[in-house]
Amino acid sequence: MASSDDFGVEKAKAHRAIEWMNSYAKANNKEFESILKGYDLVTKRFGVFEMIFWKGDWGVAREIIRRASSKLNMKVVEGGYHEKNSSILLRIFGTNKEFAKVYSGGNLIGTMIMSLKSGKWSVKSEKTL
Repeated sequence: MASSDDFGVEKAKAHRAIEWMNSYAKANNKEFESILKGYDLVTKRFGVFEMIFWKGDWGVAREIIRRASSKLNMKVVEGGYHEKNSSILLRIFGTNKEFAKVYSGGNLIGTMIMSLKSGKWSVKSEKTL
C-alpha cells in the first residue's frame, strides 16, 4: 500500500474534499483514505492549497483527486512526479525536486515544481498552461 503527502486541495473546500474522497472510495470499494496534513501550500498563480496525507493505491489516488476536482469544482495539486534521471541518493536525502500537476474543475491548468523542507512542501516554480 502506497502513501504520500504531496497532494493538496483548495483551502476553502478542504474539509468537504476529504469527506467526499473518503466516502467515494468506500462506496466504490477503492483502496484509498485521506486526511488533512495541517499546513498550507501557497502559490502565486493558483491560490492556497491544504496538503493532505493519503494511503492506498497510486492509480486510485490520482483518479480520486482528479474526480474530486471535477465533482466539487475545485483546484487540486497532484504531486509525485519525478525526473527520470534523478539519482536515488538525491531522493533519499530530500534534495530532489518533485513535479506536480494542478487541476481546476477536472481540467489541467498548470504545473509546479516543489521541494521538501523540514517535512513541508514549498513551491519552487509554477507555470500556467
